Amino acid sequence: MMPEYTLDVPDRPDAALAALRRAADDWGAELRKEPGSGLWLYLPVIHGLRRGMVSGPVRVEPAEDGARVVFDPAESDLYVQMASVMILLIAVAGALLTVLWPFFPWLLPISAFGAILALGGWFLVVTRLRTSGPEEFLAMVGMQAEAGLEEDG
Repeated sequence: MMPEYTLDVPDRPDAALAALRRAADDWGAELRKEPGSGLWLYLPVIHGLRRGMVSGPVRVEPAEDGARVVFDPAESDLYVQMASVMILLIAVAGALLTVLWPFFPWLLPISAFGAILALGGWFLVVTRLRTSGPEEFLAMVGMQAEAGLEEDG
């Protein structure tokens, strides 16, 4: 069960909906009107070594000081990036070579190669890991709404 994500926007609901549409276009997400269930958001996400799509109903409701955008993820289709996992496994093997050579002196000639493999895995995969999900998307909707307020004001 995924949590519900909300964002309060100091704007009218129709302007918040326009900001939601602009943010979806910028993100590469798809916002569709589904029969019987209102607007559905199909949001591409990245969670470290996993990536995929999260989808669910999204609604814009009037609130005290403007509007509230509510995204309730209903479905999640994530997969693991196997190429990155394989690179990390090779890096672990290299790290083991580097750490174990004092106990097995015959590994000394290849320990430098192990260190290169370990560092290569770090620089190729770990430094590029990032997360972009519903929280970041709603932050982008908030920025789009603020930009819309500045244009109107």
